[in-house]
Amino acid sequence: MTTALGVITARSFIGEISTMFGLAEFNPSSEPVSNFVKALCAQPGINCFDFLTAVTGKNCCLNASTIDFFLKNEPQPTSTKNFVHLGQTVRDGMIRKFDYGTNKNLAHYGEAKPPEYNLGNIPRELPLFISYGGQDALSDSKDVETLLDHLKFHDVGKLHVQYVKEFAHADFIIGTTAKDIVFNKIVTFFKNQQ
Repeated sequence: MTTALGVITARSFIGEISTMFGLAEFNPSSEPVSNFVKALCAQPGINCFDFLTAVTGKNCCLNASTIDFFLKNEPQPTSTKNFVHLGQTVRDGMIRKFDYGTNKNLAHYGEAKPPEYNLGNIPRELPLFISYGGQDALSDSKDVETLLDHLKFHDVGKLHVQYVKEFAHADFIIGTTAKDIVFNKIVTFFKNQQ
């Protein structure tokens, strides 16, 4: 994750703090979370003037009407545990199972540290479509390339990779060109897997 807001959020243990206050749901539009975000946005080096860009990266292909529609419906709440797990992943730089702390990890996993997810266990014959963007600050290109390295022995014809240099995170969802660049290719990919 390359967005300054995302990194400082993960490193600030905001998810863990929310859990301590008994918040099971991390709702970005709730007052406690909104106050956290405002405090983070006041930190030096953090520019939240364009909040969507501060979170997702510089999107190329959005217009005012799609952004307005998006912001009426997003961001959606998530489990605080999901948010904590994301923070753990960013801080550790590893894709591991949830870290409950040493004692609970021992009880849960039989070891002090949570085990890493073995991406090599992804079935080689499983059809996968991976589309990623060069401007995406949430699904950073380096992380996707690490994933692709784990998939280098995937069956030919079962893995389709699309790189869109100018796309950031929201462009894949609500970009004005997403239908032609991404959605149609996904539909074709699934039709070819039948």
